[in-house]
Amino acid sequence: MKKQIFILSALLVSAMASAKVTLPKMFSDGMVMQRESNANLWGQAKASSAVKITTSWNKKTYTVKADSDGKWKASVQTPEAGGPYSITFNDGDKTVLDNILIGEVWICAGQSNMEMPMKGYKNQPIENALMDILHSTDSQLRLFTVKRNSKIAPVDTVSGSWKEATPESVREFSATAYYFGRELRQALNVPVGLIVAAWGGSACEAWMTADWLKAFPDAKIPASEADIKSKNRTPTVLYNGMLHPLIGYSIRGAIWYQGEDNVTRYPTYADMLTTLIKGWRSEWQQGDFPFYYCQIAPYDYKIINYTVNSALLREQQAKAELMNTNCGMAVLMDAGLEYGIHPRKKNIAGQRLALLALDNTYGIKGLTSKSAYFKEVTFKNDTAVVAFERANMWIYGSNGYKSDLFEIAGEDRVFHSAKAWIERSKIYVKSDSVTKPVAVRYAFHDWADGDLFCDGLPISSFRSDDWEE
Repeated sequence: MKKQIFILSALLVSAMASAKVTLPKMFSDGMVMQRESNANLWGQAKASSAVKITTSWNKKTYTVKADSDGKWKASVQTPEAGGPYSITFNDGDKTVLDNILIGEVWICAGQSNMEMPMKGYKNQPIENALMDILHSTDSQLRLFTVKRNSKIAPVDTVSGSWKEATPESVREFSATAYYFGRELRQALNVPVGLIVAAWGGSACEAWMTADWLKAFPDAKIPASEADIKSKNRTPTVLYNGMLHPLIGYSIRGAIWYQGEDNVTRYPTYADMLTTLIKGWRSEWQQGDFPFYYCQIAPYDYKIINYTVNSALLREQQAKAELMNTNCGMAVLMDAGLEYGIHPRKKNIAGQRLALLALDNTYGIKGLTSKSAYFKEVTFKNDTAVVAFERANMWIYGSNGYKSDLFEIAGEDRVFHSAKAWIERSKIYVKSDSVTKPVAVRYAFHDWADGDLFCDGLPISSFRSDDWEE
């Protein structure tokens, strides 16, 4: 028996001594690396060995020493956009990555409306998907989907592979992320890499660490596998299994589409999303990288037995935009689906996220990317006068210079449907049922087909009051 143990130990030591460099799955053939950066690379090699990394674009060799466990980390300088290139890793044995492009890399995360593929879900299609899939071939657009993984503790790698955009790969890829990437490709004319880490129904808390969640005592951190009652909603588990392995991969920024699961816990969402953004940025150590997100689209949540008005969650998301630097929110008031939580117009979601990036991150002149938003209301006798920020191009309605989605209330706090008409950048609201108004609301319900716009973008639902629902 002792002899067998000795032989097994010897074989293990021998295998470790002769092991080639191994890398996390996102470092592989076909990957996209962030251009003009000190791009991070890391992996496993022979214990205490010198790992030489040679990049074909400049023929430069970097040397880094693996620790006693064989772990190493390095950064390499990347050039302007281009490729394909290769990287050679050598610790005595060579590992070569081929067909590498240098361009723009974005993390795309969230729940089902980020995860939803171009093919849609059963009975739930993506608008115009068939033709967009048909015309999707683009060797300069690369796609990586992180396989679902829920873990009690952080892991070091993910499951997934880089694929060029083709009808076959795009069909299975996130629709929101694809449309975002397609717009970047067309506007920037450089390679684009998209890494999707999303899980339908996931809670914001699941994408955060236990330390970040200390400020939110209702978030119960699992102490053991038995505490994971939900694989996608339990706090920390998706951070551990899907996000942690990606942290450090050099990126331009992140896009986010999540919030539906947090509707019933809406009061903390603005603070929670802000904490998530700050946490991701802190761990990535790339400064305040761009973070753009979708406001959840209107939908009749009573269908899934929610008793909380989802407009309250949209309100929290709107607050978060103003609480964070280098951050923007894509308003989707005109792109919801009354009877479906998965809207079909994912092209609008992706395009509006792309507008935010192209305007604010890439500095393309002439774009408008951020919606006008409610500033204040004044009351003149029986009429409310609503003013907006970011409304230099004035307000207009989808049905002319009016809106059918306003309500007004007096001191009794009972809201009544109201007539609303637009004059330049202000809206006047009046109801025959309210002689002395004190509060006004616009589209402040689960479901509404938004009818207010400014400079091509919809205005979020809003309220002037802070009354308990």
